[in-house]
Amino acid sequence: MNIALPIITLVVGLIGGFFIGVYYLRRQMTTMQNDPEMLQKVAKQMGYNLNGKQMQRAQQMMKNQNPNQTGARPGAAKGNKRRSK
Repeated sequence: MNIALPIITLVVGLIGGFFIGVYYLRRQMTTMQNDPEMLQKVAKQMGYNLNGKQMQRAQQMMKNQNPNQTGARPGAAKGNKRRSK
């Protein structure tokens, strides 16, 4: 019993931390897509300097992104199969 309580506490803490992190990240993403200054700041940190048109395109892409996507490639949709010879 002396070792079970710390292990259970660790597991509960990891699970709780994961869900808190997911909530925080989602909140930051929604804030970023509504705030062009924040999006520009993130782009500069990544080494990109976006002009007005690129900024609008990035915001539109973030708004159109489906949160339920499983990470599939855009071209891997149904009906876009390559034909083998």
